Order: sequence, then structure tokens, then C-alpha cells
Amino acid sequence: MSRIRIATVAVLAISFGSVALGASPAGATPPNIPSAATAQSRLDSLTVAAESHASTYDRDLFPHWITITGSCNTREQVLKRDGTGVVVNSSCAPTSGSWRSPYDGATWTNPSDIDIDHMVPLAEAWQSGAWAWTTPQRQTYANDLGGPELWAVTDNVNQSKSDQDPATWQPPLSSFRCTYARAWIQVKWYYSLTVDSAEKSALNTMLATC
Repeated sequence: MSRIRIATVAVLAISFGSVALGASPAGATPPNIPSAATAQSRLDSLTVAAESHASTYDRDLFPHWITITGSCNTREQVLKRDGTGVVVNSSCAPTSGSWRSPYDGATWTNPSDIDIDHMVPLAEAWQSGAWAWTTPQRQTYANDLGGPELWAVTDNVNQSKSDQDPATWQPPLSSFRCTYARAWIQVKWYYSLTVDSAEKSALNTMLATC
């Protein structure tokens, strides 16, 4: 997966000392979100199939958070990427900064109020085809910094989402649903995961708001 390898190289080029990162816009957006037209085309190309293997899912089958470089793990890297004025200590834990959660529009200054959400939840990925992957493939998926899979969001909003797909859960901030659908479709398409019919219908509705 060359995109992820490129992203890892980019991460390695970052200095992780106890200094503020370069200014980034509030609610910085993860990379490689397709246009609405591209997302529609990719949605249309996805295989529609019922979810399966739900009973064999285990979160531990997707190793995360892994060390990215030095003392920084994937969660800490997303907090640095998506925050504004983030300062970290020698352990890479944020000591200050602010984060705008795109799912609900709330802004937080305490990193403990932020969860790192998998756009397509691990359980959803498992039931959509990841059950057939190797553990290294699932680790790559769970720690993917090169695409729109990982998002810094309000913790209780993430907990409300849990492992639901867009047929049963959408961001409370309706103006974000276009971006959410585009990101969700990109992840499913990039990893060759399936969609079920209710999920596809919901995604089509969300794309219509773009």
C-alpha cells in the first residue's frame, strides 16, 4: 500500500520535540478525501453484500495504536495532525492545543475529551471483508495515516457512533455529512470492502447533500 508507506515517510520527517507544531486550521481534515463525483463513482463500483462473520470479531485482531516514530503512537500523531497549536512533551503526549471535532463542531482543549475515530469502524470493516485479512493487513488499516480513516472527534460522539454504519448513524452536524460520506466511501473503496444495501442507500442520500 504505497500511499501508507509514503505517509509513514512523511511522519518520520516531523520533529517530535516539546514544541508547538506549525499552525494548522481548526478542524484540520485527514488526507485523500475524494470529490463528491469521484466518491459517487467509487460507491457505484463497490460490491453490495450482506455483512458476515460478526460473531468472530475481536478488536484485538486490529493491533493499534502502534508506534509511528520515536515515542509517538498513532493516536498522538492524529492529535498533532488535526489540532491547532499543539505542544507535546518528551513522551509525545499533548500538553496544550485545541481540537475542533468535525462531527459536532465542538472545540476542546483537553485531549482526554478527544477520541480517535476509525471512519469505517473496525467491527464494520471486519464484517465487510477484513475477516479474511492477515493481522499485518488489519494493523495497517487500524493505523492508516495516509487516508481519511482516522479522525479526532468528541469522545461521547464517537461512543454514540460505536460500530454503526451510515444507515443507522450520521454526524450530528448535518453540514459535515457530505464530507463524512466521501471519506467513508474512500476507505471502503481503497480497502476493497463491501457495502450492504441500506448502507449504500444512506451514502447516496448523504452525497446528495454535497
